[in-house]
Amino acid sequence: MSSAGMAGYRAVLAVPGFPALSALAFLARVPASAAAVTITLHVVLTLGHGYAAAGSVGAATTVGMALGAPLLGRVVDARGLRPVLVLALVSAAVFWSVAPVLGLPALLAGAFLGGLLGLPVYSVVRQSIAVLVPQARRRTAFALDSMSVEVSYILGPALGSVLVLRLSSAVAMRVVGACFVLAAIALLVLDPPVHELDDDGGRAARPPTRSWLRAPLVASLLGAAAASLLVFGTELAVIAHLQTTGRAGWIAVVNAVWCVASLIGGFLYGALPRPVSPYLLLAAMGVATLPVSLAGPWWAAALLLVPAGLFCAPSLAASTAAVTELAPERVRGLVTGLLGSAITLGAALATPLTGLAVDLLSPAAALLLVGATGVAVAGIAALVATRGGADRDIYYPA
Repeated sequence: MSSAGMAGYRAVLAVPGFPALSALAFLARVPASAAAVTITLHVVLTLGHGYAAAGSVGAATTVGMALGAPLLGRVVDARGLRPVLVLALVSAAVFWSVAPVLGLPALLAGAFLGGLLGLPVYSVVRQSIAVLVPQARRRTAFALDSMSVEVSYILGPALGSVLVLRLSSAVAMRVVGACFVLAAIALLVLDPPVHELDDDGGRAARPPTRSWLRAPLVASLLGAAAASLLVFGTELAVIAHLQTTGRAGWIAVVNAVWCVASLIGGFLYGALPRPVSPYLLLAAMGVATLPVSLAGPWWAAALLLVPAGLFCAPSLAASTAAVTELAPERVRGLVTGLLGSAITLGAALATPLTGLAVDLLSPAAALLLVGATGVAVAGIAALVATRGGADRDIYYPA
């Protein structure tokens, strides 16, 4: 690690307000990452339904989040952050209080509404980073943020599972809800900036949609969705491989190795002297995923996942940086909401696509499919961005 790379991290951590925002973002993401496994175990273990029913509740949440993120972002652009946080606080308090006593149909409806009005921690943090951190340091800041997401996805599901199995699903769900409420209150107190002011202390006029919703932004959103699909598809295919070969007990270890590799990759990416195209990183992650299909023993799967993991956090960080740079300040909340929707939809598509490949073919074939999809979408997105006149300075500044 060069001294210049470490200096970049020190400079980002010295930005006023960034350390507090980063710490709070991490704490808020832990319950967000625990929510899915908590609800899944509640539906299966407490309500006595199958995993298909549990998946339908997860799908309802995902659809709600995908629709709600840009809508809430639009409210942030127009009214500021506080009204959205109050709405999310009330929504979380109501849903997680009553969810443990709901039957499956009511839980489906509640999950949709909970996702629609849920705490938009990912979008808010990305938008605030774009305001707090100078443009020259944003790539490093987004790399740190992606690393924070990785750690939260290591801890959250494990904590949710422990609460369900050691106490009960009702207790676990109420703990998750309480953490969401506390996170919303903490964000209200911190009140991170989400808008930039012009030289007169006001805000720029809202630009017409056709001036910013152009090919380069669409390509960046497509790349973010594909990166998410690749990550979640790989996870499901590897789990299926370990389960079908009688090595399910090693799932947590293999996943931990993969996540640590992503953390290392994110750290190295943030210290690079020059940014890298998100499409190149996405293609590299897709290519690196293909050899995982050759895994036999659990340790082989863990080792083969390391190269792919090295590109996970960098790919998501680069996509986030590209989207925020292409978003005009006046509509940044809406655009970061669209980014959240793209990542959510990518994850949502990964499950049926990978699951179908596993069921009809094999986990190895599913890994080949998601890896090839990542490479193909990277090429398509790069072509769309180039044909649409993407500014190379976003990725390769002088």
